[in-house]
Amino acid sequence: MSSTHTPSARTPFRHHLLDRPAVRAAGRTPYLLSIGLAAATLASAVPSLFFPGLLSGEAVLRGNLRGTALVMLALGLPLLAIGMVRAAHNSVRWLVVWLGAVAYLTYQGVMFLFGTPFNSLFLAYVALLGFGIWTSVVLLHDVQLRGFEARTGPRMPVRFFAAVLMTMATLNAAAWLVRIVPTIGSDHPASVLAGSGLLTSPGWVQDLAFWIPASLLAGVLAWRRRPRGVLLTGALLVFFAIESLSVASDQWWGVQADDSQPDWASMAAVPMFLGIAVLTALPLVWFFRNLDRR
Repeated sequence: MSSTHTPSARTPFRHHLLDRPAVRAAGRTPYLLSIGLAAATLASAVPSLFFPGLLSGEAVLRGNLRGTALVMLALGLPLLAIGMVRAAHNSVRWLVVWLGAVAYLTYQGVMFLFGTPFNSLFLAYVALLGFGIWTSVVLLHDVQLRGFEARTGPRMPVRFFAAVLMTMATLNAAAWLVRIVPTIGSDHPASVLAGSGLLTSPGWVQDLAFWIPASLLAGVLAWRRRPRGVLLTGALLVFFAIESLSVASDQWWGVQADDSQPDWASMAAVPMFLGIAVLTALPLVWFFRNLDRR
């Protein structure tokens, strides 16, 4: 006796994803916000990449910004779009990618706003950050954790993925603190920013204040096998993978713009961050293999 709700052995897996528990609420708001985020990404990245005369500040940071804009257009934006479309078909894997792409683009909103002096693209950068924040908030609110948990393989080694994420966050924090701590109590603490033209580092600020604590919190929740922690761990691994490629790109472009500022752009950093991207992608593949399970 057959059932219309049970896929046959010949039914492609993608055809019965819609028969599985929903992974997010049915509202349109995350899609509308993501479309706004995509538009803001185009408005920010295209002119930043192709019309560098619009940018201001030190040459090395203008190069960094253009390298970041390239990855936003070549990787961040396509992953955002594909994640939206596939998540609409109830794919939990692509929901994780969608969240990771939103996190990456939100991160760049801060970098564009505070990593370069005020310019004519300011409102586009504000829109990038604003749409990124609100897309993250609404999308996370709409996730159905019971549906996500039901679509997660029972043998997923969640503690391994939690350990990977927490290790990356800890190493990231150590890399920044090694540069920052020696300036405490010194006569010229701002000398650590020499050559950048910055008043402070937006990367250090947002990493230490938000992204690193968020990664540690997600890792702890995943270690305890909480569905929200597992979801955030996957999304943040996606974020770290894209961001590693982005840093490799911004370092290369920064060197091309000004090779006299190794603290802000170094060719030695390019293969290092490409390697980090690969090392992050490997556990991600394993993570995704444990999602959308039959």
